[in-house]
Amino acid sequence: MLSSNQPDSTLAKIVFGETGISVDRCYQCGKCSAGCPAAGEMDIAPSVIMHLLQTKNSSHDSKALRSYSIWLCLACETCFTRCPMEIDLPKIMDALRQVSVRGKMVHKKAKDIVAFHKSFIEMIRHFGRMWEVGLIADYKFRTRHFWQDVMVAPTMFKKGKLALFPSLHKKPVESLFERKGSKTENLK
Repeated sequence: MLSSNQPDSTLAKIVFGETGISVDRCYQCGKCSAGCPAAGEMDIAPSVIMHLLQTKNSSHDSKALRSYSIWLCLACETCFTRCPMEIDLPKIMDALRQVSVRGKMVHKKAKDIVAFHKSFIEMIRHFGRMWEVGLIADYKFRTRHFWQDVMVAPTMFKKGKLALFPSLHKKPVESLFERKGSKTENLK
């Protein structure tokens, strides 16, 4: 849990450290929430997430990290393009997701989203690029949704959308995972 008694441990400081973005620049115009295509499904609007971070209160920090909203962000950058202060909210949401995973504060409804994210990262880590069959298998194993969408596979195979074997391009991405090691290790 974050403590408001230690200024360096506020979530706003952690976000700034990971993104270089100061949440204090937001003046709560609400354009991010008004333009967000996923806002209707979110439990906390993007502008309210920003407000929670600005309070530098540990219970508000916890509320932001436990929200479902940070997992529903599509990273479409609609909020970023609409923001008069040019605050990269998708980058902030990504940092919040990472902190949420590290602190074991992931919203219970985000279980499948986290499983997909882990599967995606593992495919890139192991093969250097996306291997859809491996992604699907890993995701199904993690979520136990073995029969969901199973009827789509034959059509995708026929259209050449699924390669049975991965193509290996591991060398270029190995250095990325080595440099970012501590952040990506939390996703295993």
